[in-house]
Amino acid sequence: MHSVIFRIGALICAAPAGIVREILPRLPATRIPGVSEAIEGLVNVRGSLLTVLDGHVLLHQERRADDEGAIVLLDVGGRRYGLAVGQVLDFLEVPAHSVAQRADLPGVDPRLVRAVGLRGDQPFILLDVEALFAPIIGADGQLP
Repeated sequence: MHSVIFRIGALICAAPAGIVREILPRLPATRIPGVSEAIEGLVNVRGSLLTVLDGHVLLHQERRADDEGAIVLLDVGGRRYGLAVGQVLDFLEVPAHSVAQRADLPGVDPRLVRAVGLRGDQPFILLDVEALFAPIIGADGQLP
């Protein structure tokens, strides 16, 4: 399985490469009044407005001083969204033997974890991105 590995606060996370469309540097987002704080705002990507969700808020993680900031564009529920992360670390093929089924991790909602893998000797969380976004975008992929 190919995955994009990124850091959100103290967590090393991954998304399946099949849903990742692009990785962008941090872009200024226009806030939308009255929406959840997990929605960072809208960014203009080559003429298309995309909603960016803040991974730090969604996963209850503090930003780190050394965060470079990046936006990972993901296809979720038939739409494209941005996920603001601290830093993109790697794109790699994760061998099946280095991935374990969902595990309870301290401070991480187990419903958001599809699996736990290893990048070298460093564990990472393969996120269930649809479950991560569902409280914000709804089950139908639409913002409330």
